[in-house]
Amino acid sequence: MTTSVTTAVAPLTTQEADVLVTAARRAAEAAGISVSVTVLDAGGHLLAFRRDDRAVLISGETSTRKAYTALQLDAPTADLVDLVKPEGPFHSLPTALDKPLLFIAGGLPIHRDGRLIGAIGVGGAPEQDHTVAATALEGLS
Repeated sequence: MTTSVTTAVAPLTTQEADVLVTAARRAAEAAGISVSVTVLDAGGHLLAFRRDDRAVLISGETSTRKAYTALQLDAPTADLVDLVKPEGPFHSLPTALDKPLLFIAGGLPIHRDGRLIGAIGVGGAPEQDHTVAATALEGLS
């Protein structure tokens, strides 16, 4: 009988989540926009959150929902927009995390060694949120 060796993948840490939030904030400031940022671990637990007081109040909820969506479907939310239109295949998809999905740009899954370890969501100007999240992920080693 042969067995496969399973290697452990280090989880996303609170320190890394703080780095992501800081990087997203800097990217947003460089773009001249205000955003809220949410970072979740692979289980959907909040690791870091920052709400910009200059952003609209709902931006905090938006960033969290974007992160949950990216985590739930292990995909960038910007890639899912067409799938959730009425009559689309994901239009009424229930979620295992019992959180509503929000299918607009700004949520990205986070991987390490090919495994999903968390997600980041950015809530601000929808046309720029994906870029801010991607810029933040570039700094995660």
